[in-house]
Amino acid sequence: MTVKEILAQLKTLGNEQVSLRNAKNGAGDNQFGVKMGDIRTLAKKIKTNHELAKSLWETENLEARLLATLIIIPQNLSSTEIETMVSAATFSWLADWLNAYVVKEHPDKEALRQKWMFSNDIMVARAGWNLTAARVVRNPDGLDLPGILDRIESEMPNAAPEVQWTMNSTLAQIGICHSQYRQRALTIGETLGIYRDYPVSKGCTSPFAPIWINEMVSRQKT
Repeated sequence: MTVKEILAQLKTLGNEQVSLRNAKNGAGDNQFGVKMGDIRTLAKKIKTNHELAKSLWETENLEARLLATLIIIPQNLSSTEIETMVSAATFSWLADWLNAYVVKEHPDKEALRQKWMFSNDIMVARAGWNLTAARVVRNPDGLDLPGILDRIESEMPNAAPEVQWTMNSTLAQIGICHSQYRQRALTIGETLGIYRDYPVSKGCTSPFAPIWINEMVSRQKT
């Protein structure tokens, strides 16, 4: 399939309600409102195609970029290319797909994580903290967890909302996965109060770090 054919197909899959929801959440106008499941189905038909994915990304269309994250080959991207993509993914749902399917699979992700955690680019910093949260869970050896908590305590109150979200994830994961730092993580979360009043659907866990930590720890004990 060509880029033109894919865009035409995505357009036919568009849903007005999805488009309105996307716009409400900051997606912009270059989108069709395609359901995530339909994008995944199309990706399965196309399969991996690195050059096509890069061309789709260049269209700046939301659904084309979401599709690109599913069919691109992360290992074939240079560090510069991947950082440029991360910086451009300003819609949070696109950023999440890019981080999950591309960034976390990149061979230089640790070097990028260390660099990105100090970036002035909001989306790049968001990705850096997202990688840190993942490493706290899966590969914490060598991480300066007390130093990370220091940064969260001092920087999260004034961080951009996009960065706050993944900093908060890092805080919560430290509290959940590392009992020796749990009380400090709880104290930081309680003192900062970020997401204390965040609206949560029935059955979902609050992103407020103390609630999140205590809920996950209680599940580990059952």
